[in-house]
Amino acid sequence: MRVNFDTVRKIALAIGQVEESTSYGTPAFKVGGKLLARQHNEPDWLVLATTFEEREELMAADPETYFITDHYLKYPLVLVRMSRVGHDALGDLVRRAARVAGATKARATKVRKR
Repeated sequence: MRVNFDTVRKIALAIGQVEESTSYGTPAFKVGGKLLARQHNEPDWLVLATTFEEREELMAADPETYFITDHYLKYPLVLVRMSRVGHDALGDLVRRAARVAGATKARATKVRKR
């Protein structure tokens, strides 16, 4: 089954606290205002929240599917070629991205409360 952004939408909206939004003029999903995924301007590319460590692991394991451009070097995000990722792997990635985005939101809230 080929995945596309509609597949991402179905997976993301099935996760609690995920809201559909926009980011840089493209469709996106956020948790508490924090980005978990967005459609890149390149139609086959998905931008996903991750950790720097996980990003390195993904890119090392499958650089044709997971990659970054210079723009993303300093951000905990990874680019995914949707035409190359499987449905199950995408589901895992989107759920992990939601946890990362939720954790980022929780940390930001704690810092503001101090």
